[in-house]
Amino acid sequence: MIEKLNSPCSIPPHSRRIDPTRAPTIIFKPDGSANDNDRVEIGPTPLAFAEWQHLGLQPPHLPTMRAFRLKRICDQLNDRGLGGILLFDPLNIRYATDSTNMQVWTTHNPARACFVAASGYMVLWDFHGCEHLTAHLPLIKELRSGASFFYFETADRTSEHATRFCLQVDKLLQKHAGNNRRLAVDRIEVAGLRALEALGVEVCDGQTVTEHARKIKGPDEIRAIRCAVASCEAAIGEMRQAMRAGATENDVWAALHAGNIRRGGEWIETRILSSGPRTNPWYQECGPRVIHDGDLVSFDTDLIGVYGMCVDMSRSWICGDLEPTAEQKPHEHITTNIEMVKPGVRFTELTRNGHRLPESCRPQRYAVMFHGVGLCDEYPSIRYPEDLESFGYEGELQPGMVLSVEAYVGEVGGKCGIKLENQLLVTGTGYELLTHYPFEASFLRD
Repeated sequence: MIEKLNSPCSIPPHSRRIDPTRAPTIIFKPDGSANDNDRVEIGPTPLAFAEWQHLGLQPPHLPTMRAFRLKRICDQLNDRGLGGILLFDPLNIRYATDSTNMQVWTTHNPARACFVAASGYMVLWDFHGCEHLTAHLPLIKELRSGASFFYFETADRTSEHATRFCLQVDKLLQKHAGNNRRLAVDRIEVAGLRALEALGVEVCDGQTVTEHARKIKGPDEIRAIRCAVASCEAAIGEMRQAMRAGATENDVWAALHAGNIRRGGEWIETRILSSGPRTNPWYQECGPRVIHDGDLVSFDTDLIGVYGMCVDMSRSWICGDLEPTAEQKPHEHITTNIEMVKPGVRFTELTRNGHRLPESCRPQRYAVMFHGVGLCDEYPSIRYPEDLESFGYEGELQPGMVLSVEAYVGEVGGKCGIKLENQLLVTGTGYELLTHYPFEASFLRD
């Protein structure tokens, strides 16, 4: 059954812990969220707020950030002549609504959906029994359930449930977009696509809408990213303390997870940390290998931190008080490429004018030179010269874009490999470096 709510959900009487006859006094945290120890929404912990205050960081104002994001989506829809957008990707739903619910689980079990009309009218279908999770979000005008039509949930009744859901979407499109039958969709099960098309809906690419909406960060999103970076770097410091001879790769990686969660971060998308000979070739995930003095340890955070913001940075360390070997000396690759960043620079200019890896390391080059960062790795993806013809596309840098610049340096058949990556903001005149955790000092000496 569909639950239709035109105002935020009220808490069931049996859940109340405050005398309902007393008018509540709402106290807010620095980010605009309610200072309620029993609140439903997730967010930064007191440890995170204390660390940010010490660093002089201003948290985002969440209501303003949410309004900015909704306007970005609506502007994209109107610019492209679309009546609305239907979202299933949990990160796009997060961007549109700032709501979370089992983010990793719903990545492979699409049980939540969101409709946003070009006018800004927003409807969220949440997992059943979860209406209370979004009661604090007034931009969501209706809360419903019943968006599940994947095989695990619906088996041989999948088409039935897909049709029922799509009829709702069609009615919303007719009500809020009139004769405009053009609906963007970011991703959908096959049964849902067929049901929408059978209703005469023109299904358009939704990923173009969301990626271009998300590419420019507003002031509060930038504040959120700075806070997320600070919390991630504090956790990296705890990782560094956990790295010692006799520890396993998993011991070190666990410190990053723990530090992220302790501060209110959310999850980590990969587990790419390796040591010694496992650093070459790249992309080996952490395991039970015991680290020894003199081992190289390289990692990529790929971390979804506080406010759902991605912190994507890489470092390489030497275990113990030892000097790296000659082949472990890093190249001035990412620092050179960062200096090219400024508004108006074309993606292909970055590719063609960037620092070249040593020829012996090019076969094992990283997938990209630069990529966007926000709630995860985002548009754009800027390639190395070797990949420009096959995968490259054009565009230009704009103020408000957040990028990661990275490189993996490891020879084919080499004993080890170094991974380095920094995150930066494109400003009106150049860039601002967002990640500040230092590189290994011994790598910087000639």
